[in-house]
Amino acid sequence: MEFILLLVAFVLGFGCKLINMPPLIGYLVAGFCLHMLGYSSNPQLEQLANLGITIMLFTIGLKLNIKDLIKAEIWFSSILHGLSWLVASGAIFIVFITLSLPFFTGLDWQQTALIAFALSFSSTVCVVKILEESGERNTRHGKIAIGILVMQDIFAVLFLVASTGKLPSIYALALFLLIPCVPVLRKLLEKAGHGELLPLSGFIFALGGYYLFELVGVKGDLGALIVGMLLAPSFKATELSKSLLSFKDLFLIGFFLTIGLSGLPSFEMTFIAILITITLPLKYALFFFILTKLKLRVRTAFLTSLVMSNFSEFGLIVVNVAVGIGLLTQEWLIIMAMSMSFSFVITSLMYKHSHDTYTSFKDKLKGFESSTVLSEDQYPCMKNAEVLVVGMGRVGKGALSALHKKLDNKVWGMDADSEKVSSMPEFKQNTIVGDGENIDLWENLDTTNIKLVLLALPSIEDSSNITTQLRSSDYKGQIAAIARYEDEVAPLLSKGVDKVFNFFTDAGYGFADESIELLQSQSQYKT
Repeated sequence: MEFILLLVAFVLGFGCKLINMPPLIGYLVAGFCLHMLGYSSNPQLEQLANLGITIMLFTIGLKLNIKDLIKAEIWFSSILHGLSWLVASGAIFIVFITLSLPFFTGLDWQQTALIAFALSFSSTVCVVKILEESGERNTRHGKIAIGILVMQDIFAVLFLVASTGKLPSIYALALFLLIPCVPVLRKLLEKAGHGELLPLSGFIFALGGYYLFELVGVKGDLGALIVGMLLAPSFKATELSKSLLSFKDLFLIGFFLTIGLSGLPSFEMTFIAILITITLPLKYALFFFILTKLKLRVRTAFLTSLVMSNFSEFGLIVVNVAVGIGLLTQEWLIIMAMSMSFSFVITSLMYKHSHDTYTSFKDKLKGFESSTVLSEDQYPCMKNAEVLVVGMGRVGKGALSALHKKLDNKVWGMDADSEKVSSMPEFKQNTIVGDGENIDLWENLDTTNIKLVLLALPSIEDSSNITTQLRSSDYKGQIAAIARYEDEVAPLLSKGVDKVFNFFTDAGYGFADESIELLQSQSQYKT
């Protein structure tokens, strides 16, 4: 990749970060700016972009529980939303054809349906990136969003197979042999250690799955996703996912640049792309209506619908195939790229304030909530709780374990990730599943006897948001939080946290204290 491409991406991505916008918006803008300067995409950049998508799908698989896909709120909502979007957006596009709008004039019903189908997908890249940056990938709404994305990816693969007429090889049946090989693959992963061999093994598994599926005529990205799912039960899966995070983010910069470098839009193309982008509220409304009717909590439906309200890179692939076989003109590829880019910007900006927006309108939104909700969405309860540890990562688990020895059943733990909670059977009676950023949870959770809440979370944004929600729900007790860096302490204190522990500094003090006690006990023993 040329240095100028990286430089422009860095400058604009950094500029977006300075004004509290997601850097990915800067990368998109960088692509359009570079195109106007005469740059175009090249095979190396496209290969980098494809590698980023492959690694991203592999890491999604590492976090995916296949049991989640068979839930009605995922598979049924995916099908129902796709069909309802085809009908609703198709009707809008027929109006555009009637008005003789540019590029819509002359389209037949098959071409119109194809464009609507391409726009039915939500972006895996955009959604996962937003959820990861907000630390909500493993929350209830995060898991539902990713589950729907996986179902949409499956629909896209089926379309690509049908549209190209390229059927998988008979040897594709041999892919089922991967199932008995799973124990061996997991053993290899678990023996990779914690150094550079771990991310390297991740690349081998992801690319190996990609090329293995391509070899038998199945889309390679699906192979990376499935191999990730097969490795997900391993205790090393989370560590592997974290080790690949930086590589994935770097490679995805190439993906965002290729979007902007795909072509120079005309005024008419921009106008049509803006018109298409204006249909995003329809996409949101359909998701919200369907999810609430499937008895999800209104907050879950609101956040899931909001993060899914964008257009997908798979839409580009669908249109590219249609252009290749002569169903659509080349201009539609540029229009689709622009619509997708606009939708990325809108979703990123809207979701950044999603929790505040929900808090402001929650009373009105509650009118859409079903009188009965799903069993896993029932609000938990805590008995005799005086201390609550939020976040069951390594720090949270350690704090819960240490406090439990002194306070017994008076200390409880909470995490938004149900898998983390279920992985601690020794504290089964004192742990609950709950999203600390959910104002509804705190309003329905009895906190009158809780004297201290410990926020054992790596993100100060999450800790700040939870502190705000606690104070808004009239919590009167003390709040303690952890910070990794010194410049994170003041912002937490300003939000209402009573005590902030610098993770690395206080760990050093604790280590020193324990060492001194060891020296003293050794001296006493010699005496």
